[in-house]
Amino acid sequence: MKVYPTPKIRNIAFIAHGGSGKTTLAEAMLYNTGATNRLGKVDDGNTVSDFLPEEIKRKISISTSLVPCEYRDHKINILDTPGFADFLGEVRAAVKVADNALVVVSAVAGVEVQTEMFWEEAQNLPKIVFVNRMDRENANFYKTLDDLKDKFSGTIVPLQLPIGAEASFKGVVDLLKMKALIFEPGSGKYKEEDIPTDMMAEVESYKEQLIEAAAEGNDDLLVKYLEGEELTDEEIRTGIADAASKGAAVFVFCGSALNNIGVLPVMDFIVDCMAAPHAQTDQDMSGEPLAALVFKTIADPYIGRLNFFKVIQGEIKADSVVYNATKERDEKIGQILVMRGKEQQAVPEAKNGDIVAVAKLAVTATGDTLTVKANPIKLEEIVFPEPTLGTAIEPKSKGDEDKLSNSLQRLMEEDPTIRLEKNTETKQTILHTMGESHTDIIVERLQRKFGVEVKTDEMRIPYRETIRAQVQVEGKHKKQSGGHGQYGHVWLRMEPSEEEFEFGEEIFGGVVPKQYVPAVEKGIREAMAEGVLAGYPVTNIKAVLYDGSYHSVDSSEIAFKMAAILAFRKGMEQAKPVLLEPICNVEVEIPEQFMGDIIGDLNSKRGRVLGMEPCGKNQVVRAQVPLKEMVRYSIDLKSITQGRGKFKMEFDHYEEVPPKVAEEIIEKTKRERE
Repeated sequence: MKVYPTPKIRNIAFIAHGGSGKTTLAEAMLYNTGATNRLGKVDDGNTVSDFLPEEIKRKISISTSLVPCEYRDHKINILDTPGFADFLGEVRAAVKVADNALVVVSAVAGVEVQTEMFWEEAQNLPKIVFVNRMDRENANFYKTLDDLKDKFSGTIVPLQLPIGAEASFKGVVDLLKMKALIFEPGSGKYKEEDIPTDMMAEVESYKEQLIEAAAEGNDDLLVKYLEGEELTDEEIRTGIADAASKGAAVFVFCGSALNNIGVLPVMDFIVDCMAAPHAQTDQDMSGEPLAALVFKTIADPYIGRLNFFKVIQGEIKADSVVYNATKERDEKIGQILVMRGKEQQAVPEAKNGDIVAVAKLAVTATGDTLTVKANPIKLEEIVFPEPTLGTAIEPKSKGDEDKLSNSLQRLMEEDPTIRLEKNTETKQTILHTMGESHTDIIVERLQRKFGVEVKTDEMRIPYRETIRAQVQVEGKHKKQSGGHGQYGHVWLRMEPSEEEFEFGEEIFGGVVPKQYVPAVEKGIREAMAEGVLAGYPVTNIKAVLYDGSYHSVDSSEIAFKMAAILAFRKGMEQAKPVLLEPICNVEVEIPEQFMGDIIGDLNSKRGRVLGMEPCGKNQVVRAQVPLKEMVRYSIDLKSITQGRGKFKMEFDHYEEVPPKVAEEIIEKTKRERE
């Protein structure tokens, strides 16, 4: 593949709800440009972009693939993204480096949940829509068009109308050319014919909408249009190109990606009308110092780590040295690689606006900026979504702990939406992910790539114990076994406290020598590690040493520490111990129609709803909910809202567990520890 200058580059992210046909559309474009000699199929597991074993097995995209193709002396960098919320991070990274978005919508299903989510992710990009699966049963272009207009704001205008539908779908009317394009299924080729007479009235109506959108895309044309003058075909083309590249209008195409119908006109439109890099700013960035954003990292089994990046300004050459402004380290660039799925082709350089990859960089990671040391630039990093599901993970083989840890670190380099937490209190390693599917795939990849078999479990809750009454208790440690014995004797006053732990002493007359007081405090702190109800750490207690006795020979620090432990445990039993649980502040954002169900669900989780407020088209519900009830909330929320909800939460405070719930927790904990 040759090196393309900026005006000849089109970076476009394919986004859609899973199963709409993004990957199949990319496959058709590759075939039409001669990049492949056959139309790969997702069901057959032989597409260029879905090459990971987990993708082939599930027949879905789980990772963004870069699949460039060359068409009419242009390079179209297709970013084929996943279509499921669990892989939102992949979509967000792709959108960050794309200059345009192509939204694939099924003519059968219409606008679906992830269509809406990913449209919002790409809200600042110029977009076009490809209504796919026009040859399927129950396909309805006009219903899908109404769905698009209903769900999304702005000017949404068809550039094509379908000829036939379902099994009789054979081509499209091009409203710009005013011709019928009749396709030869599979080949992608078409012949131009006159528009069927029975469609002319409908065609004229939609052509007028197209002219209006073209006029709105160009100020000079708008003046002419409003003055009642007729626009020429060339002016309409200019207006459409301006509107498309600036994102002033969204133009709609239709076809069948699987049968390669309607694909070539989309490719022509991408080349003729969609934005080249920096088209919206009209700035030539090619002569500026290098600044490149790393948006993706993968571990290639043959050449090691691969970093994908977009050259935001300047250019980058093979066999050069660049400066990682994020890590403040020099990096040696070897080959510059054009990636097409898993295939690699070396090029001598990459121009401003291009998307390429480089192997074996020492410290570079996703989100980093590559620049020049003499004039360093640091680009805005990608803000990845926070994971929402926590799962305990451990190796099946006890000796694999280090191997698991190292393997997860490698996966985290590839996927910034993974978080790892080692909870010393619950003695669990918690894998935080975007959802169940995300977790399942990570488990599979750990075994496939690193040979680590793991087992998963629900994360334990870090409960606490405290007291609700004041007590005075005695602790005496006395041991005689020849020679020096052990003797320590204390009286403690224990009571609830606002602080995690307070210690005081009110000793008079030297009944407990000063040198033993720190040992008493140490004993209490050690005893607080394990409460009497279920062995959870103790908190919010004040302990005062106010009396005791000692032996001039047998007393020691260890003896007083043991006496304090005995007194503390006795005090915990007598001072009305209770179980505390972590309470989280939760914000749930959902479409208004789900408000009642969400509030009801939060109430059923022992939550307290604190308030509601609008957020764009959605509503945000604020509540405080026990962490125990939120462990699998991402799954519940997805079920209630059909995937349209999102939430965030953070720990706020500890609160007493209701007696009946506490009883169940204590019994369960005791069973697990037996």
